[in-house]
Amino acid sequence: MPLTSLSTARQVALDAIAPAEAERVSLLDAHGRFLAAGVSATRSLPGCDNSAMDGWAVRAEETRGVNRDRPARLRIVDTVYAGALPSRSLQPGEAARIFTGAPIPSGADAVIRQEAARASDDGLHVEVFITVPPGHDIRRAGEEVTAGTALFVPGQRVGAAVLGVLASMGETTASVRPPPRVAVLATGDELVPPGMPALPHQVYESNLILVAALAREAGADVRHLDRARDDEGALRDAISRLAPQVDVLITTGGASVGDKDHMKRVLAALGARFHVDGVALKPGKPVAVARLGDTAVVVLPGNPGAATVAFDQFARPLLLKRQGVLETRRRVRARLSEARHKQAGLTYLITAALEYSGTGEPLARLRPQGAGQILQNVHGEGWAILPAGQADFAEGDIVDVELFHDSAYVAADSAPGAPA
Repeated sequence: MPLTSLSTARQVALDAIAPAEAERVSLLDAHGRFLAAGVSATRSLPGCDNSAMDGWAVRAEETRGVNRDRPARLRIVDTVYAGALPSRSLQPGEAARIFTGAPIPSGADAVIRQEAARASDDGLHVEVFITVPPGHDIRRAGEEVTAGTALFVPGQRVGAAVLGVLASMGETTASVRPPPRVAVLATGDELVPPGMPALPHQVYESNLILVAALAREAGADVRHLDRARDDEGALRDAISRLAPQVDVLITTGGASVGDKDHMKRVLAALGARFHVDGVALKPGKPVAVARLGDTAVVVLPGNPGAATVAFDQFARPLLLKRQGVLETRRRVRARLSEARHKQAGLTYLITAALEYSGTGEPLARLRPQGAGQILQNVHGEGWAILPAGQADFAEGDIVDVELFHDSAYVAADSAPGAPA
């Protein structure tokens, strides 16, 4: 049976999960999550005309033509602090001491910075040395945003700046999607837990930490980390115990067709329905996505490099959809640093670092890569995508590089063609 293309498999896999119901949480607890509903401004920012500087509120027309040798002399009639109201309107020949953020008194239409004026020794007058136009150093009401303006759409990631805006509107909570609950199950008789002695033919188990960290980076709440032998009974027990407790179960190892690759067979025996089973992808070809009861299951290969690619292309999109969003990563067109031969019919994702020529043209420097290798990802900036329909690539050929850390998000239920 032909393997499913990467793009088709990713789209089909998303059917294995639906966005979680929204919950309203405190602003700090919303940090890093995604908004479940749009947000509009409940008030204008600023809420009133206010001073952008410490200085003096004046009538601009009274500063016309002044300089240090011929200052305007104005009588000080008020002092206005941020959070307080002016005590009176300004009349001709008057000024008010004013501080940053304080409301502009009626009758004033400009602010003189304090360094452009000098108060008299008796504190009753101020001499102004510069000419200013109306509106000078005044922040107008609604200058940043007016009440009723749409601020954020569903799917907006809640970073510090978003939290600051919500707090400035007087909000104390936000409607967001909860983090998906995740369990990670690693399998393999050759695996030894870190911290224990390992013989040369054994392998330290790294996928639990690797996959759990990748899941956290995708916003997940990792509840369980577990190991199981390459034994059908042990796998059945572990899956039956873990799956009901989480939204997404991610397994590593036992995904292929070897004598001890039991994972897919055990899942099928437990009643799992497979959405994806094998993808035209390297590394990561054995990846599978299934549904077991109410739990989405992502079956990753056991080799860490392959597991990383398969997680990135399948587990990450499912975890994000559970949070109500679909992710699009920015791609750049770059020239290959070297020739590369690949198997036709498979899409290759190769870790690449980007360098730039004197003209600013990007060069994709391919990192050494194998299914069992992960060190190359430490300094990688994205996947160089070698498409399925081509087998040979020459040095200098142009390919897409999908960047790891430059993403846009859109609400899963509002994206064109978004799965239900």
